[in-house]
Amino acid sequence: MKIAVLASGGVDSSVALKLLQAEGHDLTAFYLKIWLEDELQYLGNCPWEDDLNYLKQICEEIKIPLRIIPMQKEYWENVVDYALAEIKAGRTPNSDLLCNSKIKFGKFYEKIDDSYDLVASGHYANQETIGKNVYLTRAKDKFKDQTYFLAHLNQKQLKRAIFPLGKYLKSEVRTLAKQFNLPNQNRKDSQGICFLGQIKYKEFVKHHLGIKKGDLIDFDTGKKIGEHQGYWFYTIGQRKGIELSGGPWFVVKKDIDKNIIYISNQYYQDKPRNTFEVEKLHWIGSIPTTEQLNHLEVKIRHGEKLYPAKLDFQENNQAHIEINESDQGIAPGQFAVFYSGKICLGVGTIK
Repeated sequence: MKIAVLASGGVDSSVALKLLQAEGHDLTAFYLKIWLEDELQYLGNCPWEDDLNYLKQICEEIKIPLRIIPMQKEYWENVVDYALAEIKAGRTPNSDLLCNSKIKFGKFYEKIDDSYDLVASGHYANQETIGKNVYLTRAKDKFKDQTYFLAHLNQKQLKRAIFPLGKYLKSEVRTLAKQFNLPNQNRKDSQGICFLGQIKYKEFVKHHLGIKKGDLIDFDTGKKIGEHQGYWFYTIGQRKGIELSGGPWFVVKKDIDKNIIYISNQYYQDKPRNTFEVEKLHWIGSIPTTEQLNHLEVKIRHGEKLYPAKLDFQENNQAHIEINESDQGIAPGQFAVFYSGKICLGVGTIK
């Protein structure tokens, strides 16, 4: 088949390239320029040059054509603008989900012609066709599984997508990189928000939203015990960055109108939290069946942790969620991704 491969210069997408080449497909590697070029001058360094150098070297060695696609404008309009608006509203966005649905498997589809049968990436995910629908299914590597970040994809996007690494453990991919003698075989995995590179998140937020001093209030006593530089630097459940004695301190509430951050050093022990509301529900295939809802689990962040959950549908494409244990890190703006067994059903935004 003729396949467009989203390649970053990292180990995962490079191994995906080699695996697809070994199957005999007609491949073209695509590097998407989404880094914030103008901001790098004063916010820090982005490793895009290293990424691209590695990718060029790999493509030359295995004789696969490489195309570089500028997408900064599309990325800013569809991902960064959204992230900044959510942060300013006091919520906690996850830009990676938007990057995948709006850019990598969204606007990128418009950049290539219909001659490409499939679009491949180095995500750890699998797919399964059930009836007329294609679903995401969890990867072999439960820790690395990235279906959480792909949960906003729709049927049109999924039917044209392929994920060669879904059946491998990360350790097996590292071994394959050595067997293929890839020049980037020892590169560390990238961390953090996709568009920032090595730019510090706090510096990015500070540059765009500035500083707005406010009070740190002890949630349990109501007393002011410190000051902060703006509610947008904090998220519910946060522990790091609260440099006060008598801790550990956790962010438990934010008053956006008054610019107050409420913190507690005993909240986690005394006040269980196991319910929340979601809005803007997106189902990858059909609305879940009763059987699927009876075996529902939810992730509220990337990782292995899945909570058995109950979902009650509400009006206006919303739902009430109850999980089987307490989690104090449930924050408005984050995404709750739903599963039934290995199948990823869809996603909602935490209210």
